[in-house]
Amino acid sequence: MATMPAPLRRTDNREAPRLVRDPYQLRALPQEDVFFYSKRIDNSRLEREADPKARGACWSAIGAACLALVLLTSVLAPSAATTLAGYKLESLRAEQRRLLSERRVLELQEAEMLSPARLEKLANSQNLVTPASGQTVHLESKGDGKMAMNKGAGN
Repeated sequence: MATMPAPLRRTDNREAPRLVRDPYQLRALPQEDVFFYSKRIDNSRLEREADPKARGACWSAIGAACLALVLLTSVLAPSAATTLAGYKLESLRAEQRRLLSERRVLELQEAEMLSPARLEKLANSQNLVTPASGQTVHLESKGDGKMAMNKGAGN
């Protein structure tokens, strides 16, 4: 007890008066005694002073962005061109397959139209039959002069 402060030491049997605290009172908040004053600042009349370094920095940033865009485009362009060429090649192959199938259909139709049975049927329907041996007329001129010569009227 020798280390206790004097006001807390009891020298006699009397009780020290106790402070009665209100149970409904809140304790003090930290920094409660600090007061912040806010002053209204109006900068509407001020004009911004031009910074000569800012203009160069801006153009440098624009140039760097354009350079990055050009590099990115040059890297991605061959890949995009290859992809587009692949699409074109595949569409041409599909068109070739379509044209080959169309060609096969047309060749089949041509073969059907040129078949001997169909040609015989068409000849019969138009009375184009093979002539009998007595129906043929040979047009051979023997040169015996029976043909009249057509000469001008003044001869």
